[in-house]
Amino acid sequence: MAQVTVRINGYAYTVGCEDGQEAHLQAMAQQVDERIERIKAVAGPSGEARLLMLAALLLADELHDLKKAMEAANRNGPDRAAARPSAAVAPELAGKIAALADRAEEIAASFEQP
Repeated sequence: MAQVTVRINGYAYTVGCEDGQEAHLQAMAQQVDERIERIKAVAGPSGEARLLMLAALLLADELHDLKKAMEAANRNGPDRAAARPSAAVAPELAGKIAALADRAEEIAASFEQP
């Protein structure tokens, strides 16, 4: 298992991942960091747990929109099948985002005050 240090909101986190997935993990961390930067631009600085929660909600909203778009594409019939992603991708993506959300909750919990 590989260990990767990612930076989110200026903090370094060491995270384990499967060998060969280091670049993918870095890219996911970058996406989270970009969302946090957008939140801070609109709402100003906030607590780390709150920023991570809001970033997780933004990601969940994007996943929701993607699922709705795939459902709509599926309803449009098989003639559009070549133009849409495989339905088998959605559960894999959902699992990855769920795992990321779980990890974000763990990180956020470590910043909560007793």
